[in-house]
Order: sequence, then C-alpha cells, then structure tokens
Amino acid sequence: MPQPIQFSRVLRFHLFAVGFICCFSLTASGDHIRELQKRAEKLETSDWGHWGANPKEYSSWTSHSNRLVPIYTFGANLDQFDGEQSLYRDQNKVQQLYGYSAPATFNAAADYCDQTDVYRLQQNALKSGKKYIILMVFDGMDWQTTQAAATFASGQSYASGRGAGLHFLDYSGVETDFGYFVSSPHNEGTETDPNAQTVVNPGGNKRGGYSAIYGGATPWARPTSDQYLLGEMRAIPHVVTDSASSATSMMSGIKTYNSAINVTPEGKQIKPLARQLQAEREFAIGVVTSVPISHATPAASYANNVSRYDYQDIARDLIGVPSVSNRREPLPGVDVLLGAGWGEDATESEKQGENFVPGNTYLTESDMQRVDIKNGGQYVVVQRQAKANGKVSLNDAAREAVVKKSRLLGYFGASGGHLPYQTADGAFDPVGEQYSAEDVSENPTLADMTLVALTHLSQNENGFWLLIEPGDVDWANHANNIDNSIGAVLSGDAAFKTITRWVELNDVWDETLLIVTADHGHYLVLDQPQELADTDASGIAE
Repeated sequence: MPQPIQFSRVLRFHLFAVGFICCFSLTASGDHIRELQKRAEKLETSDWGHWGANPKEYSSWTSHSNRLVPIYTFGANLDQFDGEQSLYRDQNKVQQLYGYSAPATFNAAADYCDQTDVYRLQQNALKSGKKYIILMVFDGMDWQTTQAAATFASGQSYASGRGAGLHFLDYSGVETDFGYFVSSPHNEGTETDPNAQTVVNPGGNKRGGYSAIYGGATPWARPTSDQYLLGEMRAIPHVVTDSASSATSMMSGIKTYNSAINVTPEGKQIKPLARQLQAEREFAIGVVTSVPISHATPAASYANNVSRYDYQDIARDLIGVPSVSNRREPLPGVDVLLGAGWGEDATESEKQGENFVPGNTYLTESDMQRVDIKNGGQYVVVQRQAKANGKVSLNDAAREAVVKKSRLLGYFGASGGHLPYQTADGAFDPVGEQYSAEDVSENPTLADMTLVALTHLSQNENGFWLLIEPGDVDWANHANNIDNSIGAVLSGDAAFKTITRWVELNDVWDETLLIVTADHGHYLVLDQPQELADTDASGIAE
C-alpha cells in the first residue's frame, strides 16, 4: 500500500509542475493559437484545418463522429484485444456484441478492438493482481485532437501512429501500449420515461457498427466517405455514439443505446465495474471531472438511469441517497466526487422528470446538505466560495476528510458548468468567453483535483478505482474552438503527469493499471498541422 503523501510535499511538487507548464506555454507560443481561432471564426475559413466534411468552411460540423478512438495503456498491453485477437475478425463475436448482424462490420483484417474491451482490460488487470485502476477519459479527444495539442506543445507534427509531444504520448516509465477501438453504440432513437425509468421503444430507429472500408482502418487514415463517419451515409448508416452509451461500454462492458447510463437496450439496470469492486473487494471509488459531476461520463462510472439528462437523480446515485432509479435501496455512493456544475441554475427541466428540484441543475442544495458531515452525512463538502482560493479550499477539505476518515465532495465551476478553459497558452482567455480573475482563482484545476483524489483514495488498503475526465475537451470540440481544445488536452496531460508522479513516488507501478482514452471522436481535420506550431503562420487562406 502506498504511504499517505504529506500535503506540504504535495503542494511543493504541484506548484512546481503547474508553474513549469504555464511558463513553457507562455514562452513557447504566446497567443498564436488564439489568433488562429479568432481569424478562422472571422473569415469562416482556414488553411491549417477545419471542422467537418467541407474543407472550405472552418466550422461545418459540431457533433461527434464514428472515427476510431485511440487508447494508451500503462501497466498492461492490448495483446488480447487487438490485431489477431480483434473480435471484429469473428462474425459470431460481432453478432454477440451488438445483438444483431451489424452490416459491413465484420473485418478479417481488423487491427482495432472495441470500446467494451476497455471494461475487459480492467477485469484482466484485476485478475492479475492490480489494485489501483485509473481510467482517464479525455471526452471527445480523437487522434486528430491529440495531434493538434502535441504539435503545439512540441513544435513537431506527425502523420501516423502513437505520436509524440505530450506526457501521455511519451511516458515510458512502465510497460505501455497503443491501439484504437470502435465506439459505435447499439442504437440511437430510443425514447425513455425518466419518471418510470423505462424504455418506450427498445432498439430505437438506427443501429451501430463500423466499416473500415468507408471509415478507415486506423484513426489517421483518410476515410473514403466523410459522410459515413458523420453517420450520414444512406447505404450504411452506422450510428455515431454519444458519451453516455460509450461510457457505459467502458464501465460495464455492453453495447447500449445513446443516452443510456448503465442500462441495457431494453432498459434493464447493470452494475458497472466500480460498484462491483466496491461491493466485492471493498475498493474505494473516486470520480473527478472538469465538467458537471452528473454529466454522462462520470454518471456512467457509477449510476443507473434510462436517461443521461436526469442529472439530479444521477447525482443522488453518486452520493448515495435515494434516486428515481434506486428508490428503495440507495447506492452506497462514491468515496470522492470532485467536479463542476456549481452556479448552474434552472427553474424547470422537462428531461429530468417530475421530481426535478428548481435550483442547481446538476446537484440539488438539499441533497448536498443531506450528505454533508456537518449534518450527519458522510462527506466533507467544499464548494466554490467568493474570495477563497479553489486549490487551497479543496486541499483544506481533503485534509479534513482524511483526518475524519470521511468521504469528500468538491463542487466547483465557472460559467457554462465547467472549469475555466485554460486555452493553449495557459492564459484562460478563450475566444468568445471571458473569465474574471475570480473565475480562475476560486476554482482548482483538474490536476489539483486529481492529486487530492489519489491522496484520499490511497488511504484504503484494499485498493481503489478512479475515473478522471478532462471533459472540457469535448465541450471545446463541440464549439469548434482549437484554442480551447488544445488547452483542455494540455490540462488533462498535466493531470496525467500528476498520476505518473504519484505512482512513481509510491513505487506502485506493479499494482497499477492506467488507461488513457476517449469516448468518441469529433471531426477536426488538420490540413497543415505544422501551422499550429509555427508562431509566424497566419493560419488563414487568403
């Protein structure tokens, strides 16, 4: 078991790391990427890249894609899942996976694996004796998004393979592997009743699958059909996943419908790996995210719900109070829950059902008060507070939670429900969004929260399972904002560096599995990626 790390020691290390990263970014590039984004928006075109199938239009697609998704493993390899072991080389396994014969999906030469293999990879690691399972999901980070961030950070681009230029691309302190997987879900078009927690039309109206012929055999391959990867090819309309279905696949090992949180296509509840480990091995469970704590990916780590949009009930599952999906026997709740959503209020929310409580959209005030240790609950609760440094507040609460042997709930955020975008140069000055000095100072970073979670969870001698989600990558890509996208990847990379440093300090690589991946891709196309590293480039077609 790793020895608890002293907070003073942690603070010194973390201040150095953050300072180094910020200084490097500011020195290396200034506001080059911000200017590229600003000019691309103004002229609606760019010669360095674009979002969507139309190369003449900078922003023509703001949603997900069916691109193959990269996966990086540390402490294990993918030999049992890719190459000759790919389930996509076996028609019977494809049929078993999807529950139907997915057209054009069998591929005798497939080198890729499936998103559900992330679940099986974790299972195998546990069977081999691993006791620290860390799943890092960069929401929406496809190969091209990674390429953009690495090119900016290193000044060098690459055209295929794993790549280099980020800590998670370059780290070699333990056995590491690289691969990619299919993310397509079971189906879309499923209608649900959040009040009854039922599925109205099992199977929906559009099915999943993946064709390497049209989409490409690798993430970096140019597709023969852009429309296929966008889910708009009539001949083979394989559906594109959302974050709920994809996260459920990684946490519970099944294909399901878009919007499902750990339920089958028919609406039957299933138990994700974190809850299995909590019940069977007494593992500590942690969830850390840069977006709302009850959004799809953190939700799928632990909760059950027929709809990803039933945020308040999902939060109830996460903190162990009765919810619409677990009324009679509330779930135990996670041990550490750190993320955003603070300050986002609504008076009504039809998608959340009849029990929606006006106020905070993602976590009700009454539920937060109910679980607070001050009121007899199990959690030391810390929120964003005016004039209080977010990192200091979080560390103080974490110290209290360790001393009192209690759980920890941290609730932060800026406008929009996520942590502030740090942007590529680390200046927190995104195009189209403005932060006050307080928005930055009153919130911890993802790396801050990651270190606190590791320190707290490692008090459990049995082991822990931890989800870390740099979720703002997805939000930046939806907005087609390259500055925010690169910054979000870099903030996630800083969190990754925090993890590897923690593992090294405690000398527990033999007992640790660390997975870095994404849940789906977007459709950023980099025509001239080197311009992201060239501070003299205009980035705009005249």
